[in-house]
Amino acid sequence: MQVYQTLHAQHSQQYAQHAQRYNLMSLARLVVAVCFFVCWYAYIYQQFSMGLWAMGACAVLFLLLIKIHATIGGNMRLQRALVRINEDEIAYLQHKKLPFADGAEYATPDHAYANDLDILGKNSLFQHLNRTTTYIGKTKLAHLLLQTLPTDAIQQNQEAIQELRPRIAGRQAIQALGKLHEDSAQVYEKLIAWSKTDTKLAPALVLGLSYVLPAVFWGLCAMAYFSPKPMWGGLAFLMFLVNLAVLFSQMGKIKKETQQAENIGTFLQQYSTILERIEQEAFTSSRLQALQKQLTYQTGTASRQVRTLSSIFHELDSLDNVIGALLFNGSLLYHIRSWHNLLRWKAQYAPQIGTWLDVIGEIEALQSLANFAHNHANYTFPTLNNDYQIRFEQVAHPLLASETSVKNDVHFKDYQFIILTGSNMSGKSTFLRTLGVNMVLAGIGAPVCASQANIHPLPVWVSMRLSDSLQDSESYFFAEVKRLKEIMTAVQKQTCFVLLDEILRGTNSDDKRSGTIGVIKKMIAQRAYGAIATHDIEVCLTTADYPEILSNQCFEVQIINNELVFDYKLREGVCQNKSATFLMQKMEII
Repeated sequence: MQVYQTLHAQHSQQYAQHAQRYNLMSLARLVVAVCFFVCWYAYIYQQFSMGLWAMGACAVLFLLLIKIHATIGGNMRLQRALVRINEDEIAYLQHKKLPFADGAEYATPDHAYANDLDILGKNSLFQHLNRTTTYIGKTKLAHLLLQTLPTDAIQQNQEAIQELRPRIAGRQAIQALGKLHEDSAQVYEKLIAWSKTDTKLAPALVLGLSYVLPAVFWGLCAMAYFSPKPMWGGLAFLMFLVNLAVLFSQMGKIKKETQQAENIGTFLQQYSTILERIEQEAFTSSRLQALQKQLTYQTGTASRQVRTLSSIFHELDSLDNVIGALLFNGSLLYHIRSWHNLLRWKAQYAPQIGTWLDVIGEIEALQSLANFAHNHANYTFPTLNNDYQIRFEQVAHPLLASETSVKNDVHFKDYQFIILTGSNMSGKSTFLRTLGVNMVLAGIGAPVCASQANIHPLPVWVSMRLSDSLQDSESYFFAEVKRLKEIMTAVQKQTCFVLLDEILRGTNSDDKRSGTIGVIKKMIAQRAYGAIATHDIEVCLTTADYPEILSNQCFEVQIINNELVFDYKLREGVCQNKSATFLMQKMEII
């Protein structure tokens, strides 16, 4: 936390300095504007000949101050964003708030594990990890958490995350740039849709006229200025109207092109600054270098091309200013050439836009995981193996407070499946989620909440949190059977890591027992790994038939001073204590 407090102080100081300069520039602009009008008064009413030159100097100085003022304003907003980033990190580590998007829009109820393990939504793993600021970054992080990567991709991500972990300033710089303007799915989708539409360059005749006709107009203006004949002025005005006629003849095509990506210029500028920052980094890991390499194109860097596109869109946005559009096009046919530049850019670079934005998203997703790794320096990057060994030492749930969470050792080397027993509130469900969430993290290259880990990455399947579906007229029992069918289909195709919590609750005890035993036998027959929690002690007898495959483990509860005491420590064997009877007797229910 100390590093965030230091950065917060530094950026707060820099923000204050920029704010002071910003205000000084505002005052300077006001002074120059006043001087301009004083010089105008002196030139017009006092016949002060130098007043005209002074007015010109004031105008030039005013334009320069506008540019400086805008630059300082941009730096000020960037520093403010950095201040807020560090405020959020401090508040998060102090457990005061969770000020990050939760990714609930990416949730799919039928996913193999997302709903059961709280991967997306309020207080989810995604919300704790998420430090993305663009729509594509958030999307990439969500999709990453919903899959298990191949081993080589996991290793590449591990290297990339470890490289990014200490680069706090670089990570926060990209994060701050993304915060300057709030990105959205609408902005991203509009840009991608525009890039995929057909492109036809402006007609050669129209493009040629955009150069010739303005030259004729200014020639006629020169003649009108130097010649006393009024005809030249009339011809210049006629040519002004001809230029506007040429513009209006193409206005439908111009509007059709720009309306597909309306008001996109600001976000393109933001994308270009993020891309430029990525291009400037000196990466060493293969994953980051491969992403960076995608930003080098035939005629320059991605940031340069995106910045050019941003400028073109800003030029075309000025068409909405009616007076400006009439003046600029009547005299210069300005927007015809801007339209031509847009079409030419689109023809050459549009297929690359999706790739360039994907790089931003991938970098932001990796940076989120790197931030997670930095905030939890005691977590470990798992060693990977290909012989179906899964071992966690001192494993805990990453979303629980480290000061209070109880850590356990667990391994799947001498057996495939754990039959887990324990009373209610003893920690069975939390333990299953602990295994699941850490397997998900391991499967994307992130560090896990354990002191050591050796993992064979496997697809994760979970059945823990099901509900009735009134809309589909579906009972809880049928929903659970459908889920088990999905899991069985998955394990028949490949080896999976399966977590089941008290299955078949919607039937009688004998049916539930025989069904549970049948599920366990089929799971191990398909070489599935994982754990199943049950309250039925007789299910645990199955281990006698498969001593090298099944293991009985439990969470016990103790009764001390007439109170239930849970230590949440995983033990070998079958749970013996009966907390439900004790609790009901104590509460005088029975």
